[in-house]
Amino acid sequence: MDNFIDINYKSINKHSEELCGDKVEYVSDDDGYIIVMSDGLGSGVKANILATMTTKIAVTMLKNGASIDDTIETIINTLPECKVRKLAYSTFTIIKIDKHNNVYIAEYDNPPYFYYSGKRIIPVEKKERMIGDKKIYESNFQLNMGDTICVVSDGAIHAGIGQMLNLGWSWNEVNGYLKELNNVNRSSQLVNGNFIGVCNNLYNNKPGDDTTILTVKVRKTEAIDVFVGPPADKTLDTYLANIMKTSNNMKIICGGTTALIAERELEKELMVDLESMKNDIPPIAYMDDFDLVTEGVLTLGKTLENIKKLNKASYEDSIEYNEYDGCSILTNLLMDVGTHINFYVGRAVNPAHQNPNFPMGYNIKQNIVEGLMEELKKAGKNINVMYL
Repeated sequence: MDNFIDINYKSINKHSEELCGDKVEYVSDDDGYIIVMSDGLGSGVKANILATMTTKIAVTMLKNGASIDDTIETIINTLPECKVRKLAYSTFTIIKIDKHNNVYIAEYDNPPYFYYSGKRIIPVEKKERMIGDKKIYESNFQLNMGDTICVVSDGAIHAGIGQMLNLGWSWNEVNGYLKELNNVNRSSQLVNGNFIGVCNNLYNNKPGDDTTILTVKVRKTEAIDVFVGPPADKTLDTYLANIMKTSNNMKIICGGTTALIAERELEKELMVDLESMKNDIPPIAYMDDFDLVTEGVLTLGKTLENIKKLNKASYEDSIEYNEYDGCSILTNLLMDVGTHINFYVGRAVNPAHQNPNFPMGYNIKQNIVEGLMEELKKAGKNINVMYL
């Protein structure tokens, strides 16, 4: 595969609301991607229900071959009516991307999407038509390598009104800021984290509306091989080393025993960097032809915690991982750099991991690795695994 569609979204809830009135849903298969973002009327539970129903109906119907007309008419006729306002209302942006990167976008009452190509803001011709009583804007174009689509809810445009800004951001100001973010950040996750953080700051940490950003980037495929633990059968050490030697992907070793196998079988020197050691994170090491060498279970466990936080939609749960330590570097490589992650997991049992005095949560390597793979799938990564 020459390119990878990197999809990510992040939200902040309206202040004092437990549920977000914005919702994003997406699915993918061999034919492409269907992505829907919806903003329900008002905020809180009612808005969440409206937005959730809209995204679920749209994704399910379109995935099963329904037309855009039938889908939108079903949404109109299905949403429950608000008893106070006598409205059944939810905005939406629907994005369909086929396997050839041809894009169709339908918009209803959301702020217009942003499209960037070649580090430039690209205007897109849109056609207006009525479906039922809804005025829909439709557009078609083809995505190329490096192109980006960003969709924001109106909470982003209103950020700062009456607080840090008199009138909030203008659409053009948001457009320019997102263009710069996309020029300097490789992953959708980083773009969204930075943007939603700015919105939260403009609201003075008390958002006046649910705020969401969805980013779709076309990226070069970047594969990473992660070698975790020695094979159960020592005769497979040579086989494991051959995989390491012949791979042209980025390569990471997690585990001291695995690193020693590579050092022995590949006749390379392993050098430990004690300056990278933190109180709760063991040091990293260096070895020619490998992008990162870390300790095993402790580092993987902390990385899993980091990625779980990064996968949560709300800005309040985001983390910084720019420190020089094994966990921060591994988190960055897996979440921001890699698009396809290949795990080679040795089944040999380390007696230390079964020790009852070992820190709670880090006693079973297999559970940590499986949890890590699951969280990376949630982040939109393509995951493969081989057990040895």
